[in-house]
Amino acid sequence: MDWELIRGKLLVTLSGKYEQDPRQFVTLTKQTLDSSVARQIVADWRNQGYVEEKMRGVIRLTARGYSVCRNEPLACCKG
Repeated sequence: MDWELIRGKLLVTLSGKYEQDPRQFVTLTKQTLDSSVARQIVADWRNQGYVEEKMRGVIRLTARGYSVCRNEPLACCKG
């Protein structure tokens, strides 16, 4: 899967869940977990403080991540 496509899908999913309930975690699909690109994106976001990971494949945006991604989507989505 393409880096941009994965990144965009993750951002849309996480942002939507955050808007519904900021405490809610998202469970990533097996296909996403099997993707080295997706794992790298999640690791980068986690290291930057944009996502919190409950366990492998179960993540949510942090308040910081939501704020940055809503105000500066390209900053949040840099590879």
